[in-house]
Amino acid sequence: MTLLAFLLALGVLITVHEWGHYRVAVACGVKVLTFSVGFGQPLLRWTSRRPHPGQDTEFCIGLIPLGGYVKMLDEREGAVPSQDLPMAFNRQPLWARAAIVSAGPLANLLLAVGLYAATFWLGQYETRATLSAPVVGSVADVAGLRSGDTVLRAGLSTEDLQDITSLDALRWWVSQQDGRAIYLDVQPQGKLTSHVVRLAELADDMMLKDSTPWHARGFSSAWSRAVLGDVQRGLPADLAGLKRGDEVLRMDGEMVSDGPALRRMVRLSGSTQAPTMQVWDISREGRHLQIEVTPERWQDGEQQVGRIGAQVGEPPAKVWVQYGWVDGLSKAFAKTWDVSVMTLDMVGRLLTGHASLDNLSGPLAMADYAGRSASLGIGAYLSYLALVSVSLGVFNLLPLPVLDGGHLLYYLYEACTGNPPSQEWLDALQRVGLAALVTLMVFSLFNDVVRLGWLP
Repeated sequence: MTLLAFLLALGVLITVHEWGHYRVAVACGVKVLTFSVGFGQPLLRWTSRRPHPGQDTEFCIGLIPLGGYVKMLDEREGAVPSQDLPMAFNRQPLWARAAIVSAGPLANLLLAVGLYAATFWLGQYETRATLSAPVVGSVADVAGLRSGDTVLRAGLSTEDLQDITSLDALRWWVSQQDGRAIYLDVQPQGKLTSHVVRLAELADDMMLKDSTPWHARGFSSAWSRAVLGDVQRGLPADLAGLKRGDEVLRMDGEMVSDGPALRRMVRLSGSTQAPTMQVWDISREGRHLQIEVTPERWQDGEQQVGRIGAQVGEPPAKVWVQYGWVDGLSKAFAKTWDVSVMTLDMVGRLLTGHASLDNLSGPLAMADYAGRSASLGIGAYLSYLALVSVSLGVFNLLPLPVLDGGHLLYYLYEACTGNPPSQEWLDALQRVGLAALVTLMVFSLFNDVVRLGWLP
């Protein structure tokens, strides 16, 4: 499933990107020699039965599916017959060359709009915006948010509060606000009325500690009851006599507010030393019981944590979210714009040292996310494709040699000076850009290996 989902994602995103270059090149009268999805030895090749006038493009699917290319007629790459000179790429006016180069990234951005719109039109179940207990002492905790609060609206002031449809929508909205103060209209659990709380601005040092405004404010995950699910045989929960359906009320006298809080408490029990025996107050079929539990210490990546061998917390509540044609398309454009801005912001923070390079992800992480999203359903997978398509489009527009943005930078220089950069400069910049790109790929691949736990 993971491999198929990843290959399908690559195929769609690369094909759309190269199709953008190809289609605008043909529209500008440039002769396209090859349209390839993938590199290396061609697995399949064919030509169109009804080619565009003056075109005899060969279409290929290459062995290595990590990219693609559109090869155009160009005097810089070989001799061009005199009758074909008007169709050579290098003979085109500056505006046409810029349009052809920028068409690939723009095609990815338009694809993202279509994919986001499809998810909004189809609709999907999303997690209700009911919050678990915030981190003690965090901005959210100081503001008065408590376990079981449901966020109904959010805004930057009490006058511009907008409806929040799900936890995903809330997390996305919060992530766009950086460190600004925000207002949330919340309905406490068991109450019929709501009230507005103000979360203060985030200090710069708080943003540096965490790469996302969501976690920096102290938000955790969705609320769920602290109920045990499946209990594994022979592990601490089973040995202590805990059963599926038990609701944990207290641990050593400390109240357990929700499922995420119980998970944190169990994991923390093994973080500093071997876990000791604990007294759990539980509710089982209306009866109150006290059970002695001794979690075991477990190596989770680079951390030592406690575990009991049972599923902790019931699945969070879901809501159905679906939009009409106009609203869905409008939200799709807005979402694509927001993701583009956030991507550029993250690039800027990486370059200025305000975000860790550990946030970079490579092909292994992409494959893992592809498999996970595909397992969640068509809506989640389309959202994943849209996110990667935006990232691909924005990344290719960066002014880095060997990328589309680098070529656009050359054209800007040509527009300002009246002459293109010298071939010596182009060759040097291409080598620098290629070295930077390879370094980035190696670093992101290393992050993937570490993140997936493949290193001993």
